[in-house]
Amino acid sequence: MRLSRLILVGCVAGAMTTPLVGAVTDESDAALEARARRLMSETPLIDGHNDVPWQYRKRVNLHLDQLDFASDLTALDPPMHTDIARLRAGGVGGQFWSVFIPIRESGGEAGDARTVIEQIDFAKRLIAQHPDELQLALTAEDVLRAHRAGRIASLIGMEGGHSIENSLAVLRATYDLGARYMTITHSKSTDWADSATDDTNHGGLTEFGLEVIREMNRIGMIVDLSHVSPATMHDALDETRAPVMFSHSSAFAVCAHPRNVPDDVLLRVKENNGIVMITFVGAFVSDEARLARERGEEERDRLKQELGDDEEAVRLAMSVWRKDNPAPKATLAQVADHIDHVRNVAGIDHVGIGGDYDGTSSVPVGLEDVSKYPDLVVELLRRGYSDYDVQKILGLNILRVMREVERVAATLGPITPASDARIEELDTPADNSS
Repeated sequence: MRLSRLILVGCVAGAMTTPLVGAVTDESDAALEARARRLMSETPLIDGHNDVPWQYRKRVNLHLDQLDFASDLTALDPPMHTDIARLRAGGVGGQFWSVFIPIRESGGEAGDARTVIEQIDFAKRLIAQHPDELQLALTAEDVLRAHRAGRIASLIGMEGGHSIENSLAVLRATYDLGARYMTITHSKSTDWADSATDDTNHGGLTEFGLEVIREMNRIGMIVDLSHVSPATMHDALDETRAPVMFSHSSAFAVCAHPRNVPDDVLLRVKENNGIVMITFVGAFVSDEARLARERGEEERDRLKQELGDDEEAVRLAMSVWRKDNPAPKATLAQVADHIDHVRNVAGIDHVGIGGDYDGTSSVPVGLEDVSKYPDLVVELLRRGYSDYDVQKILGLNILRVMREVERVAATLGPITPASDARIEELDTPADNSS
């Protein structure tokens, strides 16, 4: 363990556990909502993660003419969380559209690069189809320009390092196509990085994984540490020369899900000048919801043992079990608790919002879809957050991260050649299979 890591782990015990916000306000709900709307008109609310592109792939195989994004998509079965009318109602000023592809096997599969390019292409076609509402944004200044024009700044974030098929050339190509962050892993480990929800294969990042971080810094792609293991978080923070982001994660101390960020890492995010964008996934927000999900997974495993390969029988049995064992729902107030915690440990400059709408079916009560963001802002104001604090959470913090990533790339690009490293040259067989 490196010295900086040891120092920060030791500091966790001294981290504040009491709220740092001002006194709870006695303003009326109407006054708070008006205040929230004013702040959202002045500063773009930039959400770190939304899975609309994957919904279109699952539902209509990316055919825009078969599902109108300007229509009411609550009428679908199951309904979507996002459409243009609800983005407008929610005061969204900027959205990272996730170009997600599943990882079915550790390391990924041949063809992942094609799939992610199709997702990027879809996101750009969706933006182009709605020019009065959406505007492609590649830089922090692009976001502000779109907001001033009354459009929703539309950014692209690539979810899962398997998307690049172990190729730095593919990484650079996806950046050239518009991707501005890459989540280092998804639910399974890659050949060069460990996931939070898979077996430990590498103890963090391999040598090729470290080279990926360096190349992301060089080209100006944000390193996204949602989904990765704590060891991968630390390795990336040790290596990066630019701020990192967690595009859709919450605080482990509040909800002990492995997808969330431990306090020692929160302290390092502060040191790194990065950001944690609090997510709305129920099992990442509420410990009760997390434990209910774990019980459901255990029951599914038991049924598979009992019923064998009969998937339909398992599905029906699980449907009955869920009716008899309804899972508790997370709440908007619990999401605000995570924001409180990240503020208390890392500071107000290092927290944002990354809902993961249309990437989960389990959203909190009070945050049912993208139209509900103002209600979260009202809750923060009610808890005593200042106007400027709220504006930082809405968008100023992620804009600062973007600008610094752009600055690092502008510094490194002219003096550092593109890396031609290959995974088979940097990683020994032991690195990829231990």
